[in-house]
Amino acid sequence: MTTQFMDVDVRPTLRAGGEPFGEIMAAVAKLPPGQGLRLLATFKPTPLLQVLGSKGFSHEAREIGGGDWEVLFTPGAAAGTAPARTATATDDSAWPEPVQHMDNRDLDPPEPLVRILAATETMAQGEVLSALLCREPAFLLPELAKRGHAWHGGFEPDGKTYKILIRVGAAKQAA
Repeated sequence: MTTQFMDVDVRPTLRAGGEPFGEIMAAVAKLPPGQGLRLLATFKPTPLLQVLGSKGFSHEAREIGGGDWEVLFTPGAAAGTAPARTATATDDSAWPEPVQHMDNRDLDPPEPLVRILAATETMAQGEVLSALLCREPAFLLPELAKRGHAWHGGFEPDGKTYKILIRVGAAKQAA
């Protein structure tokens, strides 16, 4: 079966100095099962490769000239079947209320990552941190796993705010 691709050209957004992550994720959310995404960008979107890889997409990237790139994201068996949330532990109802809240939506990378990791260092085992971000924290999640924390995360209904709950040390306890 040949994969059909939805075209998303973010080059105008990038050339205007904009951030196309929300545009890309909105397109991914609209993909019917089995459909891929053909992304055109002004650079190789390396962080996005990991983000969509975690959602079950494989990719083929090639430079198409003038510094522009075409990336074909092909859905695997798991693409489109995973919920919008990323989870590494039990459901939300089993988690205690957050003891600390952070709004990092106006900060430039890597400041949200730095602040969240610093906050978790001051918290007791089992406590929960709630943080709001302006994008999915692709580089934060591996750091949380490395430090033994569990998390739940996903985009809020506005489609622009990513909310993550982090339970300090919970992954260590489960192991």
